[in-house]
Amino acid sequence: MKKLLKLATAVLLAVLAGCANWNAPPPQAGEPRAAVEARLGHPTAIYQLATGPELEYATGPYGQTTYMARFGPDDKLISYEQVLDTPGFARIKVGVSTQQDVLHTLGRPTETSYLALPKLHVWSYRYKESGVWDSMMHVHFDHDGIVRMMMNGPDPAKEERRFFW
Repeated sequence: MKKLLKLATAVLLAVLAGCANWNAPPPQAGEPRAAVEARLGHPTAIYQLATGPELEYATGPYGQTTYMARFGPDDKLISYEQVLDTPGFARIKVGVSTQQDVLHTLGRPTETSYLALPKLHVWSYRYKESGVWDSMMHVHFDHDGIVRMMMNGPDPAKEERRFFW
């Protein structure tokens, strides 16, 4: 019984420690990478860009935010921003952006699919449109990995189910 109580206490403390990071103030420009990782934890992905490393903090698969922490070559924070929003999606250019560009701009997708008839790969991202609506942005790529179309709509996982008999 005593071991079970210790285990339950340890689990509760771990959960509360994880939640503490959610309410912490965001990292500020100029902070060293080690301090940012100590505060935010291990990133969901790390990308090596020409300008320096970029750390992804995604909340998926059902989360609606992804934060990108971009560092300079000196490992000092340049920017920290939530990218699954209208300004983030606007950075993606149809006919120009590649899968790598999208990955470095928006992070990993919530889900991927393939449309056989138009032969397009689709990366989908959950987000809160205008901070209100549960939505998904679908980024369509051709076989060369170039963005050919972007389309948003309601998030089917959060849509109210109505049955009409």
